[in-house]
Amino acid sequence: MDVEKIVLNGERNVTLTAYTQPVEGEFNHISKRPAVLILPGGGYSMCSDREADPVAFPYLEAGYQAFILRYSVGEDSVWPNPLDDYEQAMALIEERADEWKVLTDKIVVIGFSAGGHLAASAATMSQHRPYAAILGYPVIEGDCAKIYEKTAPDVIAAVDDNTCPCFVFATRTDNVVPVKNTIHLLDALEKHEIMFESHIYSHGAHGFSVCNTSVTADPEAYSNRVPHWVADSIEWLKDIMGDFANGQMKQPRFSKSINGNREPFLNVDCTMAYLSGKPEAMKIIEPIMHMSAGQGQEQAAQVDGAAMMEALKLMTLRHLLSYAVTYAGMSRDLIDQVDEQLRQIPNK
Repeated sequence: MDVEKIVLNGERNVTLTAYTQPVEGEFNHISKRPAVLILPGGGYSMCSDREADPVAFPYLEAGYQAFILRYSVGEDSVWPNPLDDYEQAMALIEERADEWKVLTDKIVVIGFSAGGHLAASAATMSQHRPYAAILGYPVIEGDCAKIYEKTAPDVIAAVDDNTCPCFVFATRTDNVVPVKNTIHLLDALEKHEIMFESHIYSHGAHGFSVCNTSVTADPEAYSNRVPHWVADSIEWLKDIMGDFANGQMKQPRFSKSINGNREPFLNVDCTMAYLSGKPEAMKIIEPIMHMSAGQGQEQAAQVDGAAMMEALKLMTLRHLLSYAVTYAGMSRDLIDQVDEQLRQIPNK
């Protein structure tokens, strides 16, 4: 493994430390690697060492290239300096991607506390949007952020349809960054249909990093499940990013999006509520629904149509058609056929 420390801004003491692993040769199933960019916490007054290298190591073990950004803090943390540091770091990683063997479309940002605020800002308002964001006990709300840096923005207000998938973890008993920061972020992500996974553990103080004895003086003060966030986040990334195989990454198990509502063309992964407002789509879907209902007219007669649509509105067409295949004897090719037809319709 090669280690390189690059000064990004000498006046503000901004550095990027690169931990890069070899590819090919003995790693003949890997030609390039995904990467994590780690943003330690520290209340915008410092960058914590406990949330730097100890966090990088498990991702290195999982096969990632790892970078640690020590961004502008103290009197230099006036906004947007920290976000500018992030943009500069991402631009450098992209510029040296061939040398560092990085998949530029699979860079994940990881941030803790105030670094979580910076990572969440990167996920919502940066030019170099990460593939995904992992946010540990993050500062999110404007009032909370301004305690640590009065010019820091409110992340909640910046969440939009282009926000990347997020993995968020915190503890219920955090008395430094209240758990409402996480809860309100999740609410905003849900509103914009952004994919996320979250773990709010019952007990634990603020700033636990990877929560083992190397970084935490008293691990017994934490729920024994808190350290699981590391392995869980790595498995989550495999779900939405894929894993190593045959010189490239496998196809992910799940889409980065919670549904297909924001794809360029309509598709079977759109929700029924969304498709119901698309007349061209309904011309394709309604005859199939009538055919399916005909397989069980007695049961259908007992169901209130409006109530049924209300119950189905969050269901994707794919799920609905799968029931038609399973319970109404429709062709197993039905889903692919309908998807092909819908993908001829631009999503306007």
